[in-house]
Amino acid sequence: MTTGVLRNPDFLRFLSSHLANELGANISRVALPLVAVMVLNASPAEVGLLAALQTAAYLVIGLPAGVWVDRLRRRHVMMASDLVRFVLLGSIPVAAELGVLSIEMMFAVALLAGTAQVFNDVADQTYLPRLVSSRQLSDGNAKIEVVRSGSFLAGPGLGGVLVQLLGASRTLFATSLSALASVLFVKSIKTPDKPPKDADRPPLVRGMTEGLAYLWHDRLLRMFVTSSAIGNLCVSAVVGLSVLFLAEEVKLEPGLIGLLLMSGGIGGLIGGLTGGWLSRRYGMARMTWIAVTAGAPFCLLLPMTQADWRIACFAITSIMISWSASMSNVGQSTYRQTVTPDHMLGRINASVRFVTWATLPLGGLLGGIVAQQIGVRQTLWVFLAGRALAFVPLLFSPLPRMRDFTEAQARS
Repeated sequence: MTTGVLRNPDFLRFLSSHLANELGANISRVALPLVAVMVLNASPAEVGLLAALQTAAYLVIGLPAGVWVDRLRRRHVMMASDLVRFVLLGSIPVAAELGVLSIEMMFAVALLAGTAQVFNDVADQTYLPRLVSSRQLSDGNAKIEVVRSGSFLAGPGLGGVLVQLLGASRTLFATSLSALASVLFVKSIKTPDKPPKDADRPPLVRGMTEGLAYLWHDRLLRMFVTSSAIGNLCVSAVVGLSVLFLAEEVKLEPGLIGLLLMSGGIGGLIGGLTGGWLSRRYGMARMTWIAVTAGAPFCLLLPMTQADWRIACFAITSIMISWSASMSNVGQSTYRQTVTPDHMLGRINASVRFVTWATLPLGGLLGGIVAQQIGVRQTLWVFLAGRALAFVPLLFSPLPRMRDFTEAQARS
């Protein structure tokens, strides 16, 4: 019997930092384009570029970030990245008040803030095993998923309310304060953050190569990444076409479309809330296998959506895909943190994110091209069938025969 992770004061401080960070990031995703439109009269192409720049850093600097995180104290990286985001986001309302804000400045802020977020994401996944015991990792990852999904669900709505009350640029100032709050929570953590040994600081290129090599040679890790990359590609195509599908094919009102698009956040929240309990009851590995397979059949409901009772098909698919992804994220994070040597964990986390997130822009692009050729509903059938089969690579891994990831650790 292990003590609940929420009884760990340092984990609570860490989780509070996550809450401030995730909520602020989701609010800024609404406020940043609204500043561009309402203050600078940005064109649709400029707004699209602004959105792309917020995530471009994952592809550009994702691998080097893992090497640098392994060279440094993880808590210092998290605090520095949050301080950078505080300054960058806070500069926009200041520039707006002074009348010097430009779309070029917005582009620079989006790219640099996204870069800071890359370092933060890699560092916090790498720091968690230093705060909790190995038996608490799955529970800790599940609690983080609750915060992530809840922020994704509440952030855009809260952002809209704040923009209505404060204005778009002042909302970004409030968002910058959430980054500062995250710094204070991380700084208050009492657990020592030991610096890495000099021997654990490889040159940049060798460090990236070692991370990718470790990823490839671990059979289960390799299949996890393959499955996630396929799933992300397919879901990205579906998400990119969802608004068009609901508006043009199903012919729903904007308010109902918004409600349906929020249903995915509900599934992620349920996954985070149930992940810890299911892993304790059935085993972490078994819970992960259940998650990736149980959600598969529900993928085929979404293309059946119509403007009658079948509207529920869209919501059910969104909830189940998000539930499956949330539970799988908990399992995969726990596996990496269990079997990866501490001095390489930053590189492995960065490598996994680099490979799996690289398929997101490709999926959106492919979805649009295929829809142009065969139609939106038919394209959804194609990509959701692909998402339903994303678990197949895991059939060729040890996962179906495992109960807990500690079995893999014992064999390594």
